[in-house]
Amino acid sequence: MHPNSAPTGCHWDGSTSVVPVRRPLRVAATSPSRLLRAGQSGRCHRCGNGTDLYQRADGRPIALHPAELATIHIPASCRWHLSSGIAHPHDDGSAWCRIPHAVLCPQRTPICRISRPLASARRQLAVRTRRLIDTGAFAPTVPPVGPALADAGRPSRLVVRMLLVFYLADGPLEGIRCVAQTHHRRRCPSSLLAPDGPAGSWRQLPVGARRGQLFLPEQTTAVYDLSRLPHAEQRRWRLQHCPAHAASHGVADLALAGWQVFDPLLHAQHLRTGLPHPPAHGRRER
Repeated sequence: MHPNSAPTGCHWDGSTSVVPVRRPLRVAATSPSRLLRAGQSGRCHRCGNGTDLYQRADGRPIALHPAELATIHIPASCRWHLSSGIAHPHDDGSAWCRIPHAVLCPQRTPICRISRPLASARRQLAVRTRRLIDTGAFAPTVPPVGPALADAGRPSRLVVRMLLVFYLADGPLEGIRCVAQTHHRRRCPSSLLAPDGPAGSWRQLPVGARRGQLFLPEQTTAVYDLSRLPHAEQRRWRLQHCPAHAASHGVADLALAGWQVFDPLLHAQHLRTGLPHPPAHGRRER
């Protein structure tokens, strides 16, 4: 005699068991942010504490503290709020607001005036950082300072020209990955460089900066130029999608695109006078 019967799809009382159907996360076509909520969490490379990554109105990313804080304890210059997945640098009139992680990071100098509640929060994050380090769960890293050069004379962060704008990538040319979500709900491992697709060309181009009404002298640097490619191809690079995901409609992202608008003053360490050699993947420059 077997005390347990074979599963019949019903509960012990005979009622039908309903198994919920798993539905994939989707992003509305009208959403200003294409980033899934699952891809908005991260960890500070200085202190190891959790952060939430959001896009600003100008497309640049910002790391916010995961929890909301009372607005009364936050200086006006450090108050942020979220609207449709976009972070805005002011409060929305409520009693709670978000705050940049840079204000609370125990490994950074505060970027605004610190009140007692904020100082207490910084101490709590410092204790958590020490615990992570002591248990081996986190090893702090400091971004390199000085000329950003990689092996074989190639820049570790390249300057790219596309859609008539100069951008600074978050890594070398061959290391820029697609940010879209795969069917397995993971980040796409494909590179932006398509083996059979059109490629850009390395060129020496002048880049300038403007501060208010002041025009600064132009400087020449090595730029991976995509301006001669079709508009759709340049847009694919700007969205940081591989060719397969660029052809898909309604695809969501699991990470923010790593582009920053290039500023010759803020990113002076990435200026480069010589063209990389040899070209990427042995391609012939145009």
